[in-house]
Amino acid sequence: MDWSRNPRIQRAAQLMQAGGVIAYPTEAVWGLGCDPDNPRAVARLLALKQRPWEKGLILVAARIEQFAPLIDRLDKGLQQQLRETWPGPVTWLVPTAGLVPGWISGRFESVALRVTDHPVAAGLSLAFGGPIVSTSANPAGGAPARTALQVHRYFRNRLDDITPGQVGHRTQPSDIRDLLTGDIIR
Repeated sequence: MDWSRNPRIQRAAQLMQAGGVIAYPTEAVWGLGCDPDNPRAVARLLALKQRPWEKGLILVAARIEQFAPLIDRLDKGLQQQLRETWPGPVTWLVPTAGLVPGWISGRFESVALRVTDHPVAAGLSLAFGGPIVSTSANPAGGAPARTALQVHRYFRNRLDDITPGQVGHRTQPSDIRDLLTGDIIR
């Protein structure tokens, strides 16, 4: 099934384009997403999560090409390393080179990127037309939501939409690795 053509996914993408915050399933947990280029949407998402901006946020995409401005300037070896793990449940910390706003990178000189293999998350990114914010759907300190019902319990009617779909079969959120050092952060 091509989730990017699903009317509910297209509606969620349109809501994000208009500044909305939505919930959607990922590889292991439900995520909250919005337009990463909209500072008001990101501020609203962070307020819902009670998460400080300094921690930064993950950007998720359906295809590596959606990260071209950040990836194309890397040396071929680093690009190959990304291609070998994507799409999949590995989030890489990539230097921002001044191309990512502080409301996304937080206090860091790198940005967390993942090309997802989850069909709904990938379809949402395609329908949106680029990378989207991806952070676990839970208030700070709470367990990440694994069902749409848990998302609703956490956020009630404060989200603009909750997409259809279910989380993948992973039991833990994606690994986070530093692309330049190879260090595993999570």
